[in-house]
Amino acid sequence: MDLILQKLAEFNQQQKAICLCLVVSTNGGVPRHAGSKMLVLPDGSTLGTVGGGEVEAAAKEAALEAFRAQKPALVRYSLNAQVETAIGVCGGEMQVYVEPFLPRPKLLIIGAGHVGKAVARLGKFLNFMVIVSDDRAELCSPEAFPEADVLLPLAMEDIPQKLEIDSQTYIVDVSRGTELDAAGLPALLAAKPAYIGVIGSRRRWEATRAGLLEKGLSEVDLGRVKSPVGLNIHAETPEEIAVSILGEIISIRNDTADKEK
Repeated sequence: MDLILQKLAEFNQQQKAICLCLVVSTNGGVPRHAGSKMLVLPDGSTLGTVGGGEVEAAAKEAALEAFRAQKPALVRYSLNAQVETAIGVCGGEMQVYVEPFLPRPKLLIIGAGHVGKAVARLGKFLNFMVIVSDDRAELCSPEAFPEADVLLPLAMEDIPQKLEIDSQTYIVDVSRGTELDAAGLPALLAAKPAYIGVIGSRRRWEATRAGLLEKGLSEVDLGRVKSPVGLNIHAETPEEIAVSILGEIISIRNDTADKEK
């Protein structure tokens, strides 16, 4: 197998982000032929080449932009020195297809109750990587959550030590009380996930909010928390609440991708 395609398959299997740059057409003098490939990682490191020099630098930048936009692109480069936008002097033109391969977004559900189970089922259907955490190990089990890809039977504040939380992580806090939230949310907020939603009434959130302010969190920090969680669709059952929560997450996720285009 082509080494580049083998590495691409390995990264996909390991759920790691990577971007493929593929020369799809050329005309005239160019540094590499059609079919040449390069892989770009989110940190800008590369494997393979699509031509070196300014062409490769431009393709790498296109790959990093594709990571941000979360969508593929077809870019054209002129190497004709007489063209104002040329990035080389070989004299030809080339097109490079750039496609990011992103890991599944992570859905971290904190709380093993009825709502947590409904959110896990729907999250699995929507192709999230479902991660469930509860400090009650007997409830955070494969039998209770067959949909879970990962189970973390530990305290909320310890989760960031066991799980990489990033801009593709969406946290749904359906824990059983304010004290747990006040103890655990600071560590989760510090990890900067894409979303944190906390279930409960406005009164419950105000109590949690007061506890977090006492711990030194700022109004800016607390402004990143969505509570009550979910879209206002007058949900009542655990399944309806799950729909409202995942609907809100999908809305935020798609809106973020649009803004980054």
